[in-house]
Amino acid sequence: MGIKRFEDIIVWQKAQDLSVNIYEAFKNNRDYSFKDQITRASVSISNNIAEGFDRSTNPDFKRFLYFAIASNSEVRSMLYLAIRLKFLTQKEASRLIENSNEIAKMISGLIKSLNNAKKLGTKT
Repeated sequence: MGIKRFEDIIVWQKAQDLSVNIYEAFKNNRDYSFKDQITRASVSISNNIAEGFDRSTNPDFKRFLYFAIASNSEVRSMLYLAIRLKFLTQKEASRLIENSNEIAKMISGLIKSLNNAKKLGTKT
């Protein structure tokens, strides 16, 4: 049986967790433009997964999954910058980067499963 709601998608749940962790990590950061950019990008990951899922076609869902990957890459890039700017320690950032990498792999896997569904003749 397929997934009926985006809330049941594990990678959406993990993206939400990452966003909460990003908010917590930067809550006291006084560089408001940096904080705004990284928090908005982190929220965009789960939002794109949700929006794509509710588009109801595999091609639309895949398109939004690629947007989610791009937002995830933006978060990861900013985390590396946060280390260099001393906004986070290497240890703090590494944990978030690992989570981001896991999310990227999961989204890529979801895209592959949608590609395979098309090859098997599943409705797209």
